[in-house]
Amino acid sequence: MPACPPAPHELSWFKSSYSGANTTECVECAHVTHGVLIRDSKDVDGSVVSVEAGVWRFFVEGLRREQPAVPA
Repeated sequence: MPACPPAPHELSWFKSSYSGANTTECVECAHVTHGVLIRDSKDVDGSVVSVEAGVWRFFVEGLRREQPAVPA
């Protein structure tokens, strides 16, 4: 039987260093085995989006280039 994924409150969530300490308009991320989970920092008990590691890496690299792109 496959292991159940950890509950959101059991994960180590983080925000970008660009968010600043007092910013409330943020998302938080948590690394999991095959990707990244993303949630609204103002609603930590709300919905969580899951993305595969490669998709997340492509997205972040696009942000660093300041040219977000959609994978082909």
